[in-house]
Amino acid sequence: MDYGITIRTPIPFTEAVARVRDALKAQGFGVLTEIDVRATLRDKLGQDMEDYLILGACNPPLAHRALDADRRIGLLLPCNVVVRTAGGQTIIEALNPQTMVQVAGQPSLKSVADEATSKIRAALDSLQDSDRPAR
Repeated sequence: MDYGITIRTPIPFTEAVARVRDALKAQGFGVLTEIDVRATLRDKLGQDMEDYLILGACNPPLAHRALDADRRIGLLLPCNVVVRTAGGQTIIEALNPQTMVQVAGQPSLKSVADEATSKIRAALDSLQDSDRPAR
């Protein structure tokens, strides 16, 4: 199983980040955490790399259902979404929620993972559908 759901777009990085936030919000996700990996590695290690941002996204009703099914599932939350650049494109990747079913081995998480997967895919698909830079 591929543990990520990925799209590539010509949308510039900064604009893509804003669009990702909007697309997640439209699917009921809020961004709880943000890690600027590029800045962190530069500041802490003096290393440079491409733009690389990790957004910790959470859909509260889905998180609640998952936690009711298995309290340890918090180890796999929130849903990480990565926005990064490579080869002149912006790559947007989200952890496939089906991974939590496999890792936890809890069949009761399947319906939550199915719904989360549908919402994550819808968010990413909306970005793919509007991948021309704004004017």
